[in-house]
Amino acid sequence: MITVSIDPILFSIGHIMIRWYSLIVVAAIAVGIWIATKEAERKGLGKAAIQPLVLWVAPAGIVGARLFHVADHWDDVYSLDPIRILYVWQGGLAIWGGVIGGLVALVIVARLQGWRLPLLLDTLAPAVVLGQAIGRLACVITGDAMGKPTTGPFGFAYTSPNAMVPQLGVYYTPTPVYELVMNVGIFALLWQLRKKKLPDGALFLIYLLLYAGGRFLITFWSSYRSVAFGLNQSQIISLAVVAVGLPLLLYVLRRKHPSHVLSQSTKGIRPGL
Repeated sequence: MITVSIDPILFSIGHIMIRWYSLIVVAAIAVGIWIATKEAERKGLGKAAIQPLVLWVAPAGIVGARLFHVADHWDDVYSLDPIRILYVWQGGLAIWGGVIGGLVALVIVARLQGWRLPLLLDTLAPAVVLGQAIGRLACVITGDAMGKPTTGPFGFAYTSPNAMVPQLGVYYTPTPVYELVMNVGIFALLWQLRKKKLPDGALFLIYLLLYAGGRFLITFWSSYRSVAFGLNQSQIISLAVVAVGLPLLLYVLRRKHPSHVLSQSTKGIRPGL
């Protein structure tokens, strides 16, 4: 059992508070961009392919993550004080919302630019899951998204009044730690598979399925409220992802000629929209 005494507020300048949560999320995005840029260069896309994605996909992911979190906690939190919807820096980002929001933006950008979506998805997959792993460090420090109270053998209790747990001094199941470890494992696997001759789109689908399966299991220990059939929002989305993603992966893997050759539309990519 572990007691966390770190103050989620790193330091204050007047009324401006710099929080660990914001700092770590920025770090996660920065590392993700760096990994994605390296992959884009390796695949022959070049840095120009990443620039518009940074401008559109990353913000869309944050907006989607916030909207899903707000929807999940509307009745008990945000309906009582709607202005808190804007307080993203205090925590409260739903990962599935981030994935879906970023994916919608990526589809739009790829469509407008004439880029091949499966190739872009494979390029971003390792970066996304590593960014997710780093982002979970923010939850560990702030107490955000902790699981149900536990009597052991592994639990986190918080002492800072700025922590986001329901009650100080109570040990909670550290589901963000479990997800962090899972995401690092998925990243390690994707990092090895990315050099295999897989059909375009397969790597991203493998990421989605592994993450969905792991998230479904981990959130049994979460404190998220049930939405339907005794399952929470994250679990329902995870099941939907598996239901759609598994047939897609099987279809993609059955292709006889994996394509890694860039189409003409990916050459000479413009730096912006």
